Amino acid sequence: MGLRLSLFTLLFLLSCSTTLLLTNGYPAHNSPFRHYHHPRFASHNYRDALTKSIIFFEGQRSGKLPSNQRMTWRRDSGLSDGSAMNVDLVGGYYDAGDNVKFGFPMAFTTTMLSWSVIEFGGLMKGELQNAKEAIRWATDYLLKATAHPDTIYVQVGDANKDHSCWERPEDMDTPRSVFKIDKNSPGSEVAAETAAALAAASLVFRRSDPTYSKLLARRAMRVFEFADKYRGAYSNGLKPFVCPFYCDFSGYQDELLWGAAWLHRATKNPTYLNYIQVNGQILGAAEYDNTFGWDNKHVGARILLSKAFLVQKVQSLHDYKGHADNFICSLIPGVPSSSAQYTPGGLLFKMSDSNMQYVTSTSFLLLTYAKYLTSSHNVVVCGGTTVTPKRLRAIAKRQVDYLLGDNPLRMSYMVGYGPRYPRRVHHRGSSLPSVAAHPAKIQCSAGFSFMKSESPNPNILLGAVIGGPDLHDRFPDERSDYEQSEPATYINAPLVGSLAYLAHSFGQL
Repeated sequence: MGLRLSLFTLLFLLSCSTTLLLTNGYPAHNSPFRHYHHPRFASHNYRDALTKSIIFFEGQRSGKLPSNQRMTWRRDSGLSDGSAMNVDLVGGYYDAGDNVKFGFPMAFTTTMLSWSVIEFGGLMKGELQNAKEAIRWATDYLLKATAHPDTIYVQVGDANKDHSCWERPEDMDTPRSVFKIDKNSPGSEVAAETAAALAAASLVFRRSDPTYSKLLARRAMRVFEFADKYRGAYSNGLKPFVCPFYCDFSGYQDELLWGAAWLHRATKNPTYLNYIQVNGQILGAAEYDNTFGWDNKHVGARILLSKAFLVQKVQSLHDYKGHADNFICSLIPGVPSSSAQYTPGGLLFKMSDSNMQYVTSTSFLLLTYAKYLTSSHNVVVCGGTTVTPKRLRAIAKRQVDYLLGDNPLRMSYMVGYGPRYPRRVHHRGSSLPSVAAHPAKIQCSAGFSFMKSESPNPNILLGAVIGGPDLHDRFPDERSDYEQSEPATYINAPLVGSLAYLAHSFGQL
């Protein structure tokens, strides 16, 4: 239906938008939340972006692809994964633009996809089933990786050798080495993250597949016990293989708190609440680390545990409201405790390598915390400034809108969304001719001619969100620039929840 606006309405909207540009008392040209469109009307098709953000996971699948595979340029790959240790490790996801299966970021991706569905799945309509399939592709693999007690298979593929080739996953001939943690070579961070993933996913399937849900919850409990009992960093025992790729820099304490928080939510077993009460401070509950991503989970745990206090009135977790508020206040420009950096165009900027993962994870936390605050009729107080749930939602929306194209370059950072998006994504399968177009094998080093080419990728990695622009809103769209041009599963996972919320709130679902 066409939208007809009277002259009076247009003048009224123009006056509103002028007022809105004076965000937080900043003059319009200095505001880190400068609006490129009037916020009362959706400037984006969030439903389309939601659909594509989930399809992306099909492009990252390893293993035997199903008949309903929608990313049709991909084919089966890694069908003998695990055979190096006589175990079945077929399936799961390639984390980014290479052909290695890294268990640590795969587990975090699974936790965040599950949290997206737990908080906003009720709004997803037809996309809910697709989101659940994306989660199950991961959890089926994580169940295989944790099949043996006190052992987790945490990686398939030798990353150094994989990175010395540029080849399609379907052609992969680099060693599919298998790496594991156990009692003698522990890895509390990857084990506790795996427990978090299994516990969160158990909530996703609780109604639709209770048997599978119980299997996930039981396995999560067993895996968490292993993580807690045999403490140590996997970055020590497996250093030559997991570093510098997914080396754990923040320690494993954050994952133990995060894992316990998810088990508390999933099982309601008092053991986990007691564990959090006894160990929370030791595990860094109150630390001022405000970066949430595949490495550090403290902020996520604070927001998650704040729900138990705010909504379920678990008084012993009162402090987590304060811990969560500290994180929120760090993001608000102009308040005394503000520490976040924004680009001139308004994008949250944490670091040059794959910055968009922090944008998507932070936006999700803002929307989720806004939901908890609204349910409990609460606000955040930052110094003398009251920050409402509405304000948190506006900040999250601004970040998602920037990602989708409301930025100085008018560039969407989601592949296949909008008229202008990255064409030379750092991704082997996307940048090489598909098996259908080029059935003959493309050898290890032969692929580099495609990697170095200026031509757009022949296969559209639909829905992939990449590392994104630099601190000055610049983006060169160069395939070799993995910091800015590489997609990753953990960039998309929290975005799924945010897009579901936005699509629903603008009446698109």
